[in-house]
Amino acid sequence: MSLSDPSSVTISGATTSLPRVSTGDRKAVYQSGDETITLTVSHLPSKGKGWRRMVRIDTSKIAADPFETDVNNEVSMSTYVVIETPSDGYSPTEALAVWKGLVGLLTASSDAAMIKVLGGES
Repeated sequence: MSLSDPSSVTISGATTSLPRVSTGDRKAVYQSGDETITLTVSHLPSKGKGWRRMVRIDTSKIAADPFETDVNNEVSMSTYVVIETPSDGYSPTEALAVWKGLVGLLTASSDAAMIKVLGGES
């Protein structure tokens, strides 16, 4: 089973279509037509006995150089989540409950905890 093709992501109110551009062994990559947004989903065996599941978005843009006013540079960032589960002992429902707990923590009160993390607080 795979994600929808195309998938889509909404960033800053703009929804971007991400058609699947490659598939491999337990991995799929989706990318915007201008190649500024890439979604990667993978399921790899973990070092121990279990699975490492990752969902990652890479973005890039052109931004002004803070030191040279006439220069623009391509900059990029990545945001991803990794969920590592043992082969046995946690059902998908139980893993989902932990995921929802983390998302709830980070997004409560208008994303207050996530804003603190992005500001360098721990």
